[in-house]
Amino acid sequence: MAKPFPSRNTRLARTLGALLLAGLLAGCQGDEFSLGSGPKHLRPVSAEVKHKMTDLGMDVSSPIMIRIFKEESQLEVWKQAKNGRYALLQTFEICKWSGELGPKIKEGDRQAPEGFYEITPALMNPNSSYHLAFNLGYPNAFDRSHGRTGSHLMVHGACSSRGCYAMTDEQVQDIYALARDSFKGGQRSFQVQAFPFRMTPENMARHRHNQHIDFWRMLKAGYDHFEVTKLPPKVDVCERKYVYDATSIVEGVPFKATAKCPEYKVPEAVEVAVVAKQRQDEAKFQQVVASLEAKAEREKRWQETQTRIAALVGGSDAAATGAPAPEMPAAPAGAIAVATNGEPLPQANPARAAAPAAPASGGIFASLFNNGAQPDAAPTEATGTVAAPDQMPATAQAAVSATAFAAGPAPAAPEKRGLLRRWLPFGQDSGNVEAATAADLGAVAAVPPPKP
Repeated sequence: MAKPFPSRNTRLARTLGALLLAGLLAGCQGDEFSLGSGPKHLRPVSAEVKHKMTDLGMDVSSPIMIRIFKEESQLEVWKQAKNGRYALLQTFEICKWSGELGPKIKEGDRQAPEGFYEITPALMNPNSSYHLAFNLGYPNAFDRSHGRTGSHLMVHGACSSRGCYAMTDEQVQDIYALARDSFKGGQRSFQVQAFPFRMTPENMARHRHNQHIDFWRMLKAGYDHFEVTKLPPKVDVCERKYVYDATSIVEGVPFKATAKCPEYKVPEAVEVAVVAKQRQDEAKFQQVVASLEAKAEREKRWQETQTRIAALVGGSDAAATGAPAPEMPAAPAGAIAVATNGEPLPQANPARAAAPAAPASGGIFASLFNNGAQPDAAPTEATGTVAAPDQMPATAQAAVSATAFAAGPAPAAPEKRGLLRRWLPFGQDSGNVEAATAADLGAVAAVPPPKP
């Protein structure tokens, strides 16, 4: 019996279903197709990168070099131009890197490596589960000389990292293609320089207290060699340290990672240029360190100032509420108040103590925050009262100057901003804050306690 011919509605439903399935398949694979056609490890560089190479006068197959900066999360691809020097071709934002600033030490610490690595064709992985990848070759001779362990540390796609430098698939597609083409052009290996940050004097100064600073200074020497020559430095390891652009003076004597360095030389032009750069960087480094330390000292003084003011205000509050407070010893006649560093504090201004009492509602705050400034004319009626000196606890009496016991507000004169107003613009005039605070503390210390 012949099967009935499908109805018009059935045929329409099947057609729509086929179209829907095709759309779903295209959606699942859209990212892969968008990166180009053909096997992923054979695809050419993107049109954007190709245009840049043309603009910079670079051959598609000329050698490359890569620099990585953790703190800035950037990967740079440098490529040899027709003049033989390397020029920056493209900067990629690193999607993810794991760990923190500092070298990888052992297997499982999830640290991304730092140092100098040589990538050969054997380290390229066209079948990576992370789109495309190349192995950094960690641990290198330097790492092994320090007993460092780890494996499968790569630059790869998929934006997922457990000790690697992870890029997006689109980014690693271009990076892989540039490396592949350089091998086709005859480059036997390309160098990867992995740094914690850009090795500038400013960054070195910021991280000068880090436990890895000596290691980073050693990396910076290689960074400097490239900066002055725009050529990847020849890297060797001896005495468990990196040496750059070095050639053994005695022919046939090799560099061995754990052995004593052979007598070697560096091309004179390179050595002179590197030394000049390092001197300039060191001068800048010292300048930045001095600035950072001065800032730290200002912040320390500011904290000390806050502590002293808080102690004064706290003593006033204790007096107002009747709360017990530690007794302040009376200053002997003729005594000079001194700061914690042993320097004499400025003495009380006699004019302040002798000035007519201004109306005040804030007690000690009138003398501390207004510097004893008086209004042009005293009001005829008090707007508030405070305890008289002989009615206050000894601690409060010793902490309050004579101008604190009148009633009514005492606005500061324009030429006298008062302690509080000097106190607020932190970082702008901390030296004046210190002096002003010392003056007010000296004035308080100089007030004799009332007679019992």
